[in-house]
Amino acid sequence: MTFTGLEPWRRTLYIIWSSQLIAMMGMSLVVPFLPFYVRTLGVTAPEDVARWSGYVFAGPFFISFFLTPVWGFLGDRYGRKLMVVRAIFGLAISQALIGLSQNVEMLFFFRMLQGAISGFISAALALISATTPHEKSGYAIGLLQTATAGGNVIGPLVGGSLADAFGYRPIFFIVATLCTIAAIIILKFVEEPKRAPMAEEGKQSFVSNYRYAFRSRPIRIALIVILLSQAAALMIQPIFALYVEYLEPNKNYLATIAGAVFSVAGVFMVISAPWWGRRNDAKSYKKNLTLAITGASVAYAAQGLATSAYQLLALRALQGFCMGGILPSLYSYISKHTSLNRRGGIMGIASSFHVLANMIGPTAGGYLASQVGLRQNFFVTGGILAASLLFVRQAFVDLRGSVTAKPIAGTPPSLVEETD
Repeated sequence: MTFTGLEPWRRTLYIIWSSQLIAMMGMSLVVPFLPFYVRTLGVTAPEDVARWSGYVFAGPFFISFFLTPVWGFLGDRYGRKLMVVRAIFGLAISQALIGLSQNVEMLFFFRMLQGAISGFISAALALISATTPHEKSGYAIGLLQTATAGGNVIGPLVGGSLADAFGYRPIFFIVATLCTIAAIIILKFVEEPKRAPMAEEGKQSFVSNYRYAFRSRPIRIALIVILLSQAAALMIQPIFALYVEYLEPNKNYLATIAGAVFSVAGVFMVISAPWWGRRNDAKSYKKNLTLAITGASVAYAAQGLATSAYQLLALRALQGFCMGGILPSLYSYISKHTSLNRRGGIMGIASSFHVLANMIGPTAGGYLASQVGLRQNFFVTGGILAASLLFVRQAFVDLRGSVTAKPIAGTPPSLVEETD
């Protein structure tokens, strides 16, 4: 079967998957050398390098939290393909400008611009959830998660090597070029089905999307679980390398060991996400989330008991396998509880909660480690995941079969509680 001979929804899925992999690689490519790039822009004092690196790293998340729901709303109104193209072109433009930065203030501004005009993940989720058949949406969203996880694994590994080979600035132009090529492919090959004009009662506003999300009990609960689970998972990110250093007496290959142990979770997320997606199409979301969150909670807490870095490998593999079933399941669940004419806006709100977790988790984790120690961070992460599990068990509302949201905007979905 040729590429153009694929079913339209599959062609769209595979093109968006490839583009998302490029986008996520591009955004994570700079992680290994961002502090060094800050230093080349005239910041020399170690405390200033650390401070500006924090600002530059966090800048896109802060702006993205506020603007992602706006882009989702505009996608519902003017076309989701348009928002995908805008997002990846926006990433290309911002990366090129970052490569042209002459001082750290310009770098910070262009990173903020990246957060303002990109937002590819939520745009891709909205497009895929709207173009994929209902019975395949769990698989499709799970597959998209493999692009996110894969990009986050490959990006830092490749970025450090490219920076050593070519220097820092050329990397940003390489990413901009790849994003531009991906945008052209999307423009040429991705087709968004034409939508019938919405009746007056079916139209929505940006503010009404928030009312719709928070008045819907299933969506509201899913947003809370996204925030709790992802913030908990990210709490160990800033201290993980320090924990490996604490456990590993051999300092000669410390960076290699830390990188390998850290990356194994991403590898298993890539492996597991499509499997979880198929389960979501066939089985109860509540059961799947219970299984995934339980496994992740145990894996994180057990890492706090490790006595060597190599013991972390199996636990990180379990962690990645289970985490691969949490976020895609929640996104798919929200999609199926949302009427089609609001899907971009609601998925944008869901994505903004993930962005909020990206801001809260590492900050809280770094502070906690400084106060109570490295091991305790893993126990707290496991505890927060266990709390979110209790929340799922007590409050989660499940779907049966093909039940989905009603098509009229503002109308709560017809739901059936499913017992285990």
